[in-house]
Amino acid sequence: MGIIARFRDIMASNINALLDKAEDPEKMIDQLMRNLADDLAEVKEETAGVIAEEKRAERALEECKKEIAELGSYAAKAVQAGNDNDARKFLTEKASIEGKLAGLTEAYNLAHQNADNMRSMHDKLVNDINELNARKEMIKGKMAVAKTQERINNMIGSTASSANDSIAAFERMEAKADKLLDKAEAMAELNKGTDAKIEDLKEKYGAANADIEAELAALKANLGK
Repeated sequence: MGIIARFRDIMASNINALLDKAEDPEKMIDQLMRNLADDLAEVKEETAGVIAEEKRAERALEECKKEIAELGSYAAKAVQAGNDNDARKFLTEKASIEGKLAGLTEAYNLAHQNADNMRSMHDKLVNDINELNARKEMIKGKMAVAKTQERINNMIGSTASSANDSIAAFERMEAKADKLLDKAEAMAELNKGTDAKIEDLKEKYGAANADIEAELAALKANLGK
């Protein structure tokens, strides 16, 4: 149970690290994966130790069973040979060793349970790390897209502001140009009006003189001159 509790503490510390570094998910993911790799190395070493203990307990139990069987066999052979005293010695030793059998069996069962727990823990951690490795690139890809979008948004905002300023300045210059053009056209109209008046007078008087000369010529013609 101590091993399992420690593993839960390790995983909890990883989650806390995740929360503490949430302002930079990409770096946080890399750090979390390094932490998990360290955790896996620790769990693997612990699992190997527990499995070794399981095998040691299993060997001790099997050796005890083997020795009990051998002592029983020797006792039977001693009885067959008519040596009851020897048989008693074998049986006494067998009974003494059988007293250890229950303890060795319990020790092996506990070691076997611990080994199964550690194997499951190790396999789950390996699977979790493999799954996270697969998701890591996807998360990093999303972060890259998000950062690119953020740069684009900032660029759009900055460009829009600059463009608005340029457009406003352009419109002011256009309005100024329109004003100057209107003034020039008005002045041209005034000048054109003055010239037209003088031309009209010239045409008026020029036309009158032409009529008089024509009438005089007609009169002379009628008089035969």
